[in-house]
Amino acid sequence: MSTTTATPTAWALSSTLRRHLHNLHTQTHLPFSAILHSPTHHLRRRPRCWVAMAALSDPLEVCVKASTTVPNKLGDCPFTQRVLLTLEEKNLPYDLKLVDLANKPEWFLKTNPEGKVPVIKLDEKWIGDSDVITQALDEKFPEPPLATPPEKASVGSKIFSSFIGFLKSKDPNDGTEQALLNELASFDDYIKENGPFINGERISAADLSLGPKLYHMEIALGHYKEWSVPESLPHLKSYMKRIFNMDSFIKTRALVEDVIAGWGPKVMG
Repeated sequence: MSTTTATPTAWALSSTLRRHLHNLHTQTHLPFSAILHSPTHHLRRRPRCWVAMAALSDPLEVCVKASTTVPNKLGDCPFTQRVLLTLEEKNLPYDLKLVDLANKPEWFLKTNPEGKVPVIKLDEKWIGDSDVITQALDEKFPEPPLATPPEKASVGSKIFSSFIGFLKSKDPNDGTEQALLNELASFDDYIKENGPFINGERISAADLSLGPKLYHMEIALGHYKEWSVPESLPHLKSYMKRIFNMDSFIKTRALVEDVIAGWGPKVMG
């Protein structure tokens, strides 16, 4: 069983600590040294994200698709990356269980008879489906909040299916490319007026869901159709660049080779 352990970066924790101390300094007017050495300051004003992490006796176990091109690497599932991005953005420690989906091990099928990924062990129960998992994580570990307001949750939601339709198309005149362009143009207009993220200034669950799908779209369409996002959609391009350059995204993204290999059967079939 391949296992990779991931924990919050020292930078993330230290920045939280710096903000915490700054807030205490502002509110109490005490010097930083006095705050830091106070025996009760961490109990009075401990950030909720620290409380959530302290409640975890062990890292959260997450079963994910293993790479098909490089041993012991994360595979090419955008729904898995959505879950991992949620864990990263909430600074939650987790333990990856890499699963060969072409030869599913017995231990995996015992915990997850359907054999699908991602699945996560939460409160001693294995749960699947990225929608269910991310909602459960946001409820159990509310800081930072990632929920998207209902009226914005569906923004960009048709891009992925439109991308797949165009990718699988064998007829250049069947309208699938235009259908994708229409969805991308609509999203470009939305970000222009409401960005830089779907929920404005703060990243939310909708971005963590859409980002991996746009990453797959860019790679797969670039490879199989020599297609790229038009320059006429600058706000979409800026959005993609912003998401793809996030530390959490870089840490959890699939290898380009795996994305290409993963979409191959859709193209050939």
